[in-house]
Amino acid sequence: MQSDSQVPGLSFSTGKRRLVLTLLILIPSAMASAYVGSVLPDKGSTPLELAIIIVYSILFAWISVGFWTAIMGWFTIMRRYDRFAASRALSEPFDPNDFPRTAVLFPICNEDTPRVMAGIKTTYLSLQRTPGANQFDIHILSDSGSADKWMEEEAAWADLVKELGAQGRIFYRNRKVNLKRKSGNVADFCRRHGSEYTYMAVFDADSVMSGDTLNAMVRIMERRPRIGILQTAPACFGRDTLLGRLQQFANRAYGPMFAAGLHFWQLGDAQYWGHNALIRIEPFMKHCGLPRLSGKPPLGGDILSHDFVEAALMRRAGWEVCLAFDLTGSWEECPPNLLSELKRDRRWCQGNLQHLRLLFTEGLFPAHRVLFLNGAMSYVSALLWFLFLMLSSAEAVIQAVVGPSYFAATRSLFPSWPVWQPLWALILLATTGVLLFFPKILSYLLIVLKTRRSKQFGGAFRLLASIALEVAFSALLAPIRMLFHSKFVCITLLGRQIGWGSQQRDDRPTSWGEAIRFHGGGAIFGLLWGGVVWLYAPYFFWWIAPIVLPIVLSMPLSVLTSHDGPGRWLRRKGLLLIPEETVPAREIRDVIRFTKEMEAAPTPLELPREAGFLRALLDPGVNGLRRALLSRNQRRPGEKARERNAKLVEKILGNGPEALTPDEKLCLLRDPDGLLEVHTRAWTADDGALRRAWLQRN
Repeated sequence: MQSDSQVPGLSFSTGKRRLVLTLLILIPSAMASAYVGSVLPDKGSTPLELAIIIVYSILFAWISVGFWTAIMGWFTIMRRYDRFAASRALSEPFDPNDFPRTAVLFPICNEDTPRVMAGIKTTYLSLQRTPGANQFDIHILSDSGSADKWMEEEAAWADLVKELGAQGRIFYRNRKVNLKRKSGNVADFCRRHGSEYTYMAVFDADSVMSGDTLNAMVRIMERRPRIGILQTAPACFGRDTLLGRLQQFANRAYGPMFAAGLHFWQLGDAQYWGHNALIRIEPFMKHCGLPRLSGKPPLGGDILSHDFVEAALMRRAGWEVCLAFDLTGSWEECPPNLLSELKRDRRWCQGNLQHLRLLFTEGLFPAHRVLFLNGAMSYVSALLWFLFLMLSSAEAVIQAVVGPSYFAATRSLFPSWPVWQPLWALILLATTGVLLFFPKILSYLLIVLKTRRSKQFGGAFRLLASIALEVAFSALLAPIRMLFHSKFVCITLLGRQIGWGSQQRDDRPTSWGEAIRFHGGGAIFGLLWGGVVWLYAPYFFWWIAPIVLPIVLSMPLSVLTSHDGPGRWLRRKGLLLIPEETVPAREIRDVIRFTKEMEAAPTPLELPREAGFLRALLDPGVNGLRRALLSRNQRRPGEKARERNAKLVEKILGNGPEALTPDEKLCLLRDPDGLLEVHTRAWTADDGALRRAWLQRN
């Protein structure tokens, strides 16, 4: 496979753009570092002040990347034309009969079943309204480990297939052994079915995509045969909690500009985010197998954040990874509360720090080495900010307690007079503020003046008020995130393992007990930090107050932003609105409606939907489905397995379903004869007395 692109001038433009970006980052960062030295009392001559300058220079360079990404994204959208945009392939002729076979993958693990099935139903029906519908199959790839969740998913899948008449179009598979999490789940699909398809669209459990967008992505890949991964920029929707509404507003208001900026700098060396993307299966199977890192977790073992690595491996093999920044019709949900977000970030932190071990892997493109470093800096930068604040506080306290040193260690006839210029510090603070907040102003101008979509955000005035509200809450929550991200980096580097459980996707609020448990230590630290600075250097306290006070108030902030009451009130007032609420696409309306319908749908025998194992024992439909699948897909058990299963049957008949361990339940669910015997005796023994007893205990 040749690595040069079909688009003329791509390689030259890529190099030129990245050279410009490098200069735009390094030159201002060097100037800012020199300016910091001039602001400090001892002009950077002490070890403490030198450390402050070094840390600040790294941070200034880091935030400069985001600033220039936003600037170039703004120009890209303003001029409405980009000859390197992957979507330009859509203007080329394409025969609908040429659609290749594509698999749409939904890897799930202990997710909310109605929401998953609603997203699948929405995507399937949307595909049915497109010309290439018959070339798409949907595969539900489950890693759910409990018997209840497995049977709940399987029954919901069977009901959905029957409702849609989608036999042979929507498939379900539950892995017996959960190896390598999502990446292993997708790899298992590729081994089983990869040869049957040309492309696979990888989703998350909460992903939704329109059929038109899926069709467009396939057309782009067919017309651009050097693209190995085509990534969309998903839009967030569906949250009512205050934090969720803040995040999805930021995503919809600022996201398109930043996505265009990422495309401008990355071109064919883009990131893969692990979902809402289309992948060419053959090169993915050939080149994107993940290595196992030497050593023990957390920095060794299986690679957790697989997506960046798979993109780098695909690019190393000569295939392009492109961001389709201007394709709409791709959605996902964001975390509903701060604790859910931080739990997710803890996992991502470990995965991104693992990438540092791959920086010098042979053959990787420089752009993807930078992306590995950039991903790690997403969390290391928090630790650097924390160190910068601690060093600055220490400098202020030392200056107040010890006093300035007028004579250097070397002999000098004249004293060195430390000078503190508050105005210079304000200028430095204002410069940093411009880098952080000016892109938000550009986003406002872009929406109001260029795209003229302000009505979709409630109007120009409400849009401006929403941006101000988002900025205010971002400033309040940023110190809390900084403290947690710093902790995550430290515990990962110290070798503590991090779990990888399922995500909370509903709007359940954070309790005060949870807030105290997760934020109590940070609040105490904030009180001690602020108290020491106030006691010894009260003039400096007001500089760090915007950082310290949110940390002290982290518990009420976490609880407040987790509730949907404030979010719904703001929605009624027309604030933090997004296009998915004012002019929702059909897919958005459908997934919300289908989720409510599936949550309210009755189940046979009035059993809870979540009691999947008991349903497999008592519900004739679920029991028959399980046995039919076993007879089709599994060999008959051996003599030892039959003896074990017979004991399980006697155990459950004598003591009830709750007597079985989780592993024993899974064994019984793989034994068609045992399932039939338990089901038959539960309905017939003593005129169904056993069945009634089990139902009453549930």
